[in-house]
Amino acid sequence: MITEPNDLTRCFGNGEPLYEQYHDFEWGVPVHGDAALYERIVLEGMQSGLSWLTILRKRDNFRAAFCGFEPAAVAAFGDDDVERLLADAGIVRNRLKVNAAITNARAVVALQEAGGSLDRLFWSHAPAPRAQRPSGWDEVPASTPESVALTKELKKASFVFVGPTTMYAAMQACGLVDDHIEGCVVPTRSGGVSHSSASNSS
Repeated sequence: MITEPNDLTRCFGNGEPLYEQYHDFEWGVPVHGDAALYERIVLEGMQSGLSWLTILRKRDNFRAAFCGFEPAAVAAFGDDDVERLLADAGIVRNRLKVNAAITNARAVVALQEAGGSLDRLFWSHAPAPRAQRPSGWDEVPASTPESVALTKELKKASFVFVGPTTMYAAMQACGLVDDHIEGCVVPTRSGGVSHSSASNSS
């Protein structure tokens, strides 16, 4: 979960171009599609115990290693693929996390085969928009009733590594909630940035 202080104009990321780009154009912007949401769930799980910047720096390597995060492709991975991934210095080489990514790809495919989708399941837990933006990170929760409910439903669907805190971080990243701190620079749909205020909460 991201909790950096706001030293200049951003909630987090100032001074690191890759992090600034992520803050300005991705974090809190709505994400749809099973592959895109599957990618975010995997990366949030991979981030556990590490900095998010580490994950961003390895993101292209993750995409190459996991077939662009196409769930059907990853769901077909076998033991040889696990060993290949554990030998790949460009990603996070943690057996539990790698196995979780494969398990979750199979869970996405199972949802699809049952006539559902990860997109539908995920977005069904979006809370009502905030009345106003948080004034500081102390007002941003680590988890919420919605992230707890999302975790329960994902686990019921055979997903793993999807605890309430990890899922709240995914909800923030994928735009189900907007936790940009009051006064920071936030994305606009035109591709620029604007200063956040209570009046433009999404």
